[in-house]
Amino acid sequence: MDRREVFSKVDHTLLAQTATWQEIKQVCDDAVRFGTASVCIPPAYVKKAGEYLSGKVRVCTVIGFPNGYHTTAVKEFETKDAIANGADEIDMVINLGWVKDREFDKVEHEIRLLKAACGEKTLKVIVETCLLTEEEKIKMCEVVTNAGADFIKTSTGFSTSGATFADVGLFAGHVGEGVKIKAAGGISSFADAEEFIRLGADRLGTSRIVKLAKSETE
Repeated sequence: MDRREVFSKVDHTLLAQTATWQEIKQVCDDAVRFGTASVCIPPAYVKKAGEYLSGKVRVCTVIGFPNGYHTTAVKEFETKDAIANGADEIDMVINLGWVKDREFDKVEHEIRLLKAACGEKTLKVIVETCLLTEEEKIKMCEVVTNAGADFIKTSTGFSTSGATFADVGLFAGHVGEGVKIKAAGGISSFADAEEFIRLGADRLGTSRIVKLAKSETE
């Protein structure tokens, strides 16, 4: 697979709590250089990054991150604020407690509200696969599909593990028509990236792929 194709599916990510503007700016520069799908950055930097990039790369940010247990009203406000600041894509974290309590109607309602807040912007739904049973993962494919989200996403990268080939393959077999898959967390090689894409991932949340490419040219 051509590396440019891989880069075109990468959300080049920096979500560290200590991320500075200089680090975010570098992520933006690298995203432009390698032609990534987006930069995925903290909400506080969305407006500044959008102005800096001037449309060269899409700006993605996170909502209810990383634990997902914010109230729905807070997540809705966060989403509207991020869109107002210029975000092109929103990656939201579901309430995992609701999943464990089998309150799937609440999860679906929340996703619907956030999709409405996004309008034509892209909404990705992080389900944190490492904390779910296989039955729950399959159910989340159904819920995300019914709620009208654009993507189902494996992981925040802040929990016990990230994306696995098995989870992406599972998603590919259970999401509805029109719902894409984002693999995120722990993707550290081009070989892994290519395998995730082969299995059905349309986006990859990672910083390591770009760092690897930079190390080969510096």
